[in-house]
Amino acid sequence: MNAADFRALKTPLIALILVAAIGVGLAYYSNTVIVQTRSELAAQQIRLRDARIRLQKSGDEKDLIVRHLRDYEFLQRLGFAGDEQRINWLDGLRLSNQQSQLFGIDYQIGVQQPYPYASELDPGQLSVHQSVMKISFGLLHEGDLMRFLGVLAKQDAGVFAVNECVMDRVTAGGIRFQPNLRANCELAWITVRPAAPADKKS
Repeated sequence: MNAADFRALKTPLIALILVAAIGVGLAYYSNTVIVQTRSELAAQQIRLRDARIRLQKSGDEKDLIVRHLRDYEFLQRLGFAGDEQRINWLDGLRLSNQQSQLFGIDYQIGVQQPYPYASELDPGQLSVHQSVMKISFGLLHEGDLMRFLGVLAKQDAGVFAVNECVMDRVTAGGIRFQPNLRANCELAWITVRPAAPADKKS
């Protein structure tokens, strides 16, 4: 081949090199697009799977709520589920005092705190709390104490446990229908609610 032949092939060679370079670039670009597309597809599949799981869980939770809604509403009306109903507690005390024909009740309510025996109840995802109430009231005789507690339990003012009761004899001064005994009791008003994130960690 002489110089004239090389000059004649110069343009086609340049074109071939350009085409080859473009082909390599397109192949690299195509491979990059394919890798990116596969990555996006995998991410979309993960998001779709997570969405299906959330949808299934929400459906299960909805079924659970519907199945136990009446029970929960009953416990809520009773003052056991949800926030404390201290006004109801005081109304229950007042009505129980009237119905038991006692001589008035003095009370003190402490701050809400975790219920110390919650683990024995196996509450699961629920957080159990108590508020301790100390009450003091006069009685004609010992039987009035159990009668009063029974009347209080029937008020549906909340759920409570009797921690302790102590009775002391008082001097009636010979006046009829005056208290002969004084009872000092400690009640624990118990409530449950879904555990907060901090409660779940602990």
